[in-house]
Amino acid sequence: MMNQPARQSTAAVIAMLGGLLLGPSAFAAPPVVKVDGSSTVFPITEAVAEEFQKARKGAINVTVGISGTGGGFKKFCRGETDIANASRPILKKEMDDCSKAGIRYYELPVAYDALTVMVNPQNSFIKSMTVAELKKIWEPGAQGRINSWKDVNPAWPDQKLKLYGAGADSGTFDYFTEAIVGKAKSSRGDYTASEDDNVLVQGIAGDKGALGYFGFAYYIENQKKLKAVAIDGGNGPVAPTPENVDNGSYQPLSRPIFIYVSEKSLDKPEIRDFVDFYMKSARPLVQEVKYIPLPAKAYSLNLDHIARKKLGTVFGGQNETGLTIEQLMKREAQL
Repeated sequence: MMNQPARQSTAAVIAMLGGLLLGPSAFAAPPVVKVDGSSTVFPITEAVAEEFQKARKGAINVTVGISGTGGGFKKFCRGETDIANASRPILKKEMDDCSKAGIRYYELPVAYDALTVMVNPQNSFIKSMTVAELKKIWEPGAQGRINSWKDVNPAWPDQKLKLYGAGADSGTFDYFTEAIVGKAKSSRGDYTASEDDNVLVQGIAGDKGALGYFGFAYYIENQKKLKAVAIDGGNGPVAPTPENVDNGSYQPLSRPIFIYVSEKSLDKPEIRDFVDFYMKSARPLVQEVKYIPLPAKAYSLNLDHIARKKLGTVFGGQNETGLTIEQLMKREAQL
């Protein structure tokens, strides 16, 4: 008669052989939610992903990449990802690319951002700037002509101006150029550009003559190394703060930020689970990563739009600046 340890050992061998015969599916990896896109939206989605994976005890994995809003939409419209992080609305060409590939989507605003202009902390002469001054620095015609702070305003010192900003695939680049220069993607090219906001932080922090721009959360995270500039959009200087975004006074650099969810992906239970969790957890997590949360009813409205299959965008394929939270919530989406 076979003794107990031998019987257990034999059972273990049979189980192992059974697993090998059945192949990899017997030890299937957990399903994956694939997200890519904006570096601005990344901290929010990453925080949600971490909490979601903890809550699901590793039964579902979430990957969050950073290839910029434009890069994220390219992957999304090729069907390579389930969700696109976006710091600006989907544009007409991207809508066409998605349509050709049969990708339909939900546009879900998740927070507001105060796009922030910064100088080096050692800069003692800049506290605020007008939109006109920023345009003078960043418009394409400034390249080779506006090289020092004095070139912008004769009251400022003859100190070399060193510029840092978002890369061309970034939604932040599109939004900033539209809001400040008046046309998306219209910018001088002789500046340090990066899709990685941490590279820009280091650049501005290490250069006395620096000026740069990126999302509010990265400024708050590094505010000991940077100095935010109040923006005068025509009604006097206004600082980038959550209160000034909420009351609509920080213009024209307040903007909604989004996730876009593929309708096909949403048929998968793990994607639906993640999106539901995102909308129900967003408010505290948005605050935690230093962005400005939407009103609670905005997140409920997102889930309502999914339930009622309200697909598409409320922007008609164009970027738009100066939109308040209330105006955004009243719009109807269309493909």
